[in-house]
Amino acid sequence: MSVKPNILAFAGSAREGSFNKALVKVASDGARNAGAEVTVIDFRDFPLLVYDQDLEAEKGLPAEVLKLKELFKTHDGFLISSPEHNGAITALLKNVIDWVSRPAEGEANLECFRGKVAILMAASPGGLGGLRGLNSVRAILSGLGTIVLPDQMAIPAAHIAFDESGALKDTKKNERIQGLGATLAKTIAKLNA
Repeated sequence: MSVKPNILAFAGSAREGSFNKALVKVASDGARNAGAEVTVIDFRDFPLLVYDQDLEAEKGLPAEVLKLKELFKTHDGFLISSPEHNGAITALLKNVIDWVSRPAEGEANLECFRGKVAILMAASPGGLGGLRGLNSVRAILSGLGTIVLPDQMAIPAAHIAFDESGALKDTKKNERIQGLGATLAKTIAKLNA
């Protein structure tokens, strides 16, 4: 673990114009302003088959999984913006978690998640902003040993919430999302001290 907070930021969406990709970038700005180094990744850059234990047993962990695992291991925490699919975590995010949770040779069990710190957010065109889906993300990560901070936020009516630059039009909401990034950075800094 580094002294300076080192945060991995991502959205649980593959869509090119994803509201959650825009939201995690806003939170990343807040984390950077609070002194963290932030790496924003897009899961489109890590194409994965649906997790299959037979495939893993036959061929080992795919190269894309090993790249993701290295990113997860070398960061202190996660900024996660996850859309809600039918009231739960997206299949994309669940699949990434399933693959990354598999131990590589010589790796401790759940090394990519245990002791890491995460903060959650969501954006959706719906009235709840994806809030219901965050419950499943929180439960899964907590079960893997990640400390999921209680602060979270969901942005409803996301299809009209962002301006052309990617910021939230509502400046108070924009500040609150940046505040989530700052909270994660400050929490990690305290834990690293």
